[in-house]
Amino acid sequence: MTNPGTPPNRYLSGSFAPVTEEVTAHDLPVTGRIPAHLSGRYLRTGPNPLGTQDPASHLWTLGEGMVHGVRIRDGRAEWYRNRWVRSASVADRLGEPRRGAPVDERTDFAPNVQVAGLAGRTYVLIEGGLRPYELSYDLDTIGACDLGATPEGYNANAHSVFDPRTRELHSLAFRYGAEHVQHIVMDDTGTVLRTTTIAAPGGPYMHDFALTEHHVVLYDGPVVFSPAHLSTGVPFVWDRARTARVGVMPRAGGEVRWFEVEPGLAGHTLNAHETAAGVVVDLVRHPEGFDIRDFGASRPTLDRWTVDLAAGRVREERLDDRIQEFPRLNPAFTGRPYRYGYTAVTELYAPRTGPGDPRPDAGFSSALLKHDLVRGTTEVHGFGRHAAVGEGVFVPAGPAAAAPADEDDGYVMAYAHDPERGAADLVILSAQDFTGRPLARIHLPVRVPLGLHGNWVPDH
Repeated sequence: MTNPGTPPNRYLSGSFAPVTEEVTAHDLPVTGRIPAHLSGRYLRTGPNPLGTQDPASHLWTLGEGMVHGVRIRDGRAEWYRNRWVRSASVADRLGEPRRGAPVDERTDFAPNVQVAGLAGRTYVLIEGGLRPYELSYDLDTIGACDLGATPEGYNANAHSVFDPRTRELHSLAFRYGAEHVQHIVMDDTGTVLRTTTIAAPGGPYMHDFALTEHHVVLYDGPVVFSPAHLSTGVPFVWDRARTARVGVMPRAGGEVRWFEVEPGLAGHTLNAHETAAGVVVDLVRHPEGFDIRDFGASRPTLDRWTVDLAAGRVREERLDDRIQEFPRLNPAFTGRPYRYGYTAVTELYAPRTGPGDPRPDAGFSSALLKHDLVRGTTEVHGFGRHAAVGEGVFVPAGPAAAAPADEDDGYVMAYAHDPERGAADLVILSAQDFTGRPLARIHLPVRVPLGLHGNWVPDH
């Protein structure tokens, strides 16, 4: 129990506060009009602890994963569901039978980083060598699975990248404490086609990577695995003596060429593509030295690295200095030259100190950004105070494999809190009228806490 004079843990309060019940609701009310051709599910996952032993020391990233989903068809929102992922420990605590085949309980956890669809199946993903889980269409847990599993004990990582043109799923998988990572290439059913083992001395935290038409781009920074910090739940520390590097490797495997960059942590990739001189990487970069057990308190920005392969150097520049994360783009342009990127403003509000404190509840700033990387301009869609909007996912108006003439021909979907109702809406924005009134607000019956990543999973 927290002492009366102790400020609440911001990841257990306000917009981050976990929900305590699983809900199923049908025929959700809608303000506006859902595009009639949309047919599929908007899914997003994040940490949602199933109780906490010590609230004061709780870490956001250690909450058991819960998936929130809305099913859309024929202009209607047919259902909303939220479900904890039934790892062995979650099933035990809920008093339910364990799902699927037995797992090694030492490395079993309810994944909480990413949820995605592949070949008609639904997967929840994490990192560090922990196993993915498969869900049913209705978000019930089937069990731990072997997506991307290799004989060396690696599997698909949370930030696997699907190339819609080659129909390949690429993953850069690391294991806590290992001195190697693996680039795993799968086909569009999840069958492993080939792997490349890459030396990673010192155990760097390689959370994300980038893909271009011919290259894989790796990030090796000063955040490294620390066995001494296992008991903290986040076994990483800053090694300030370590050089930050970006590596470029052929997609088919081979030698990695490393280039030094300024110290910091590469967070998430927006996109990467090739030019006549080399490789351009647009990414969210976290500054050196922030508390890595409190990622929400970091102040990341949108940066660009231009890797000149011939000259052997990297030019670094700031694209936008607002505090932002969760970058997304039209998936048809993955690994190719592109124009538009979308991020969420993630400047963290502190919790209120009392009833008279005018600050909003603990959470992120309530805005999404649309970056025009050709013109160098940014549009802002604000959701109003207390809206607590997270990652915005771009949904193409047509098939994802076909790059449209208008790259921003589509929608941006995100969960946003409605403070008047005390519950969440799934908001659908027109990407081409980004600052205008939402096309639709699907009214959920409950609150959706701020979480991590998700996807639109079409039915076809």
